[in-house]
Amino acid sequence: MTTQRKPPSPAPRRSEASRRAILAAAFELVQEVGYARLSIEGIAARAGVGKQTIYRWWPSKGAVLFDAFLMLSEQPDGGASALPDTGDLEADLKAVLRATIEELNDPRYDEPMRALNTEITHDPALAALYAERLDGPMRELKKGRLRSAQRAGQLAEDLDLDVAVDMIWGPLLNRWLQRAGGLTPGYADSVVETALNGLRPRH
Repeated sequence: MTTQRKPPSPAPRRSEASRRAILAAAFELVQEVGYARLSIEGIAARAGVGKQTIYRWWPSKGAVLFDAFLMLSEQPDGGASALPDTGDLEADLKAVLRATIEELNDPRYDEPMRALNTEITHDPALAALYAERLDGPMRELKKGRLRSAQRAGQLAEDLDLDVAVDMIWGPLLNRWLQRAGGLTPGYADSVVETALNGLRPRH
């Protein structure tokens, strides 16, 4: 006679209201106390849930903070916003980079974003999650806009789009991370112009 095994218990379902309360609490607390003092217990207390609820749904406070960023970027239809495509590549890229700089300069996001970037460098699992769920999809949107410019004859057909994305968006992130200089609309415009015009002298 064989012993029948009990079917595995279903994974606990998340309450959407609790999920949003937890993510909002994490985002608020990291601004108030800094990432070093942020704790699962503190998030639970602010959100009004048990800490075991958080531990069941997220493996670390870094993962909670990452999901908080995803919640902020959620669109009503569940998709991601496409980059503007007016037909004027330079104007579109300048608009996008100026918006990026505005976000990087927003004091509400500065501490949480720096904390998340620091955690990603130390947590390979979180880095992989970030690449899959946020950076990868955003990179595809950026490449899509550049690909449209290629079809319009505004960029070289053999352009490496991954390298182009790094050249256009990389300087902003590097300057912000290193606190190496001011992030201004003029700097955004200069980055776009330099990337599109190239570094060689014109003849």
